[in-house]
Order: sequence, then structure tokens, then C-alpha cells
Amino acid sequence: MTDFEVWADTARADIEATLERALPGTDVAPQRLHAAMRYAVLGGGKRIRPLLTLAAGAVFDAPRPALLQAAAAVELIHAYSLVHDDLPCMDDDDLRRGKPTVHIAWDEATAMLVGDSLQSLAFALVAAPGLLPDASAQLAMAHELAVASGSRGMAGGQAIDLDSVGLDLTVPQLEHMHIHKTGALIRAAVRLGVACGGGVGEPAAALDTYARAVGLAFQVVDDILDAEASTEQLGKTAGKDQAANKPTYVSILGIRPARELAAGLHDQALQALLPCGEAARRLRQLAAALLDRAH
Repeated sequence: MTDFEVWADTARADIEATLERALPGTDVAPQRLHAAMRYAVLGGGKRIRPLLTLAAGAVFDAPRPALLQAAAAVELIHAYSLVHDDLPCMDDDDLRRGKPTVHIAWDEATAMLVGDSLQSLAFALVAAPGLLPDASAQLAMAHELAVASGSRGMAGGQAIDLDSVGLDLTVPQLEHMHIHKTGALIRAAVRLGVACGGGVGEPAAALDTYARAVGLAFQVVDDILDAEASTEQLGKTAGKDQAANKPTYVSILGIRPARELAAGLHDQALQALLPCGEAARRLRQLAAALLDRAH
């Protein structure tokens, strides 16, 4: 294993343990809801967003316990969004992370409550008393997460996505949608890591530029994988975007130009990190991993 793989595996184990502790146990009432919440979150996923939080915080020597809690909060927001996105009223999917989606394994009402509860738990984690010495930094993190997940971020991007089915969008229009739908939470993941370490000035701005580029690159690669990879590889239904007549980077640009766009965004991300030096090496490695991923 490479040094990066060892770091990522260790970080994922720590993130999983933090999520395990944060989620109510199945012996706590209401047991059925808590069991479904744990089903939605634990034992799956690439944990890309929390890894970005940890890597960003490392640039500023942020305390690891606070970083892990912030990272878990970001992952809970992501997990809630997947549960809701998979519902019949949204993207209507029955497979996620290689297993039945929550509304299939349980029911639609439970899936709605799971998403609502995961979102609330995320804010409880970042607002926990004493997480950071500076309470104003925690307030800023809660605000960041709220904006990134609301109508000016992820939820707004999903609304634009639903309204765009069957439309011929331009690349700038598609980029606007994904800056919100996908990019907002990725950007927030990096910003929460920066906030945990009290990052300010040029390095903090550099990481924000990095996050914007990485967030778009992630979506471009997602569109490529949806067009090329199998359901088994993805752990979710392949070809879903094309079947639903959704505009994607592949449908607008084609596979090869989409790959070139992803590579260009990767270069932008690396360029942004130059002021941070060796302290940003995990962020550089994550950018490469996101570009080269197979699922």
C-alpha cells in the first residue's frame, strides 16, 4: 500500500468510529428509526468529503478530535442527501452503495425521517459545547454547513437538477447547477477543516479555490462513470442520468472533452495549493484519487 492509502484507510476507520459513536444505538427508542439511520450511514461509501475535512485541517494543524467530529457532520449531511435523493419523488433509485436504498429496505416514510434526523444530528455535532476553544468558530462552521446544504447550496442544486430534465443546458448552466448540488458540500467540507484549525489569509483562500475546482471535477468524473461504469462497479444504478434524460457533462461535451475538463480542473486545484507547500500533500493526493476513481 502507498503512504496515501495507509493514511486514507486510517482516516476512514477513525471517521467510521466517530459516526458509530454519534449515531444512536438500535437499542434506543425509536429503535426502528435508529436502525435505519445506522443502515444509511455505516459500513459504506468512499468518505471523500470527511477525508477532505481532515486533509484541509492538517494544513493548519487542527486538533484531530474536533476535525473528526466536523468530518462526521459533513458525512451525515451527505448521507441524508443520498437517502432523500433516492426517494421515488426525486431520483427514484433502489440501489445505493451496493445495497437496497433506505426506502426499499424500510419504507418511504422512514427514509424521510432518516434524512431529517441525519441532518439534525450533523448540526448537533458541530454545535457541541466545547468542540473548539473559540465558540465563534463553531458558529461559523454551523452557518457554513447550513448554507452549503440549503437552498443556496445542495438542496438548491437538486431543485435546479429536477427542473433541468430534458433541457439542453449550456456548460455554464450545468456548472452553475453542480457548484450548488455537488460542489457546495465539498467546499464546505474543506472550509470546516480550515475553520477547525483557525485558518485565515492566503492559505485559507487557496484551499477554497482548490475546493471549488475539486468539487466540479468530482461531478465531471461522476458523469463519466455513470456513462461508462457498470452497476456493480458503482454500487448504484449505472446509466441513470441518460435514462432520465438529464443533462450531464458527457451528454453536452462527450466523453473525451469531459475527461479533458476533469483533468483541467485537477490542474487548477493543484495550482491553487502552491502557497500551502508540503502541508497540503494529502489534498493533492485526494485530488488525484478523485480524478482516477473507478466508482
